Amino acid sequence: MTQAASASGLAMPADAPMGFTQVFADDFTQAVPEGSFPAAVSGKWTAYPYGWHDTTGLGTYNPGIVSFHDSMMDIRLNVDSKGIVNVAAPVPLLSNKNANNGQLYGLYEMRFKADLVQGFKTAWLLWPDSESWPLDGEIDFPEGWLDGTIGAYTHHQNGTSGSDQDAFGTQVSYADWHTATLMWTPESVIYLLDGVQVGQSTSRIPSTPMHWVIQTETSEQPAPGATAHVYIDWLVAYSYTPVPAPAPVVVTPVPVPKPVPAPKPVPPHRHHR
Repeated sequence: MTQAASASGLAMPADAPMGFTQVFADDFTQAVPEGSFPAAVSGKWTAYPYGWHDTTGLGTYNPGIVSFHDSMMDIRLNVDSKGIVNVAAPVPLLSNKNANNGQLYGLYEMRFKADLVQGFKTAWLLWPDSESWPLDGEIDFPEGWLDGTIGAYTHHQNGTSGSDQDAFGTQVSYADWHTATLMWTPESVIYLLDGVQVGQSTSRIPSTPMHWVIQTETSEQPAPGATAHVYIDWLVAYSYTPVPAPAPVVVTPVPVPKPVPAPKPVPPHRHHR
């Protein structure tokens, strides 16, 4: 597989796996200072706007804390001098996106690490374009508190509550570089961490279009002045293009010739007197 340069020691894949077509890739070679995201890269990125609150209500989304440097995205979560907790949710713009920036099924992969700081988390997810939750489900990976371990969650199609889900845990922390792979097809959702499967859902798979959000937020109230950097070396996304089943091979039977019966022996001729 052809690969590009990497800040983390593992390069971004350049070739699509069988059954998928690449629709997004970024290894952050363009420098983007804080305060310029996402406008400086608006052809590839958007983000939750400044002022929205995160899931706990403790954090305020502020895309200005995101920068690109040293071939990485740097999300600088922080509590500023006014006590405002700044978090961010970058959104990749897929090349095949529909009106809501989503697609039905796909493969999503990223290389990341983070500072182990209390009060912050990743909740990187696929969120239903319909905004109908929990009915249309949700897919989260990697999700976890930065000072904890990495997990994965499949919220089921036709869900009835936030706890109507499959949950998969690991003992892996955010301290080192890791590669998270999420593969969503009509049959299953499979989660891989550094190439090792950590979970698989096979029932009530979300079946409506979803968009990818790098939602990086609070887990609880961070300490005053707290800062945590979340680094992403690269991201890639693929649309689902199932490989058609091979056409059945039609075998024309070869007729078997019928055996030809052996001629009956001719009795010896007798002469009559």
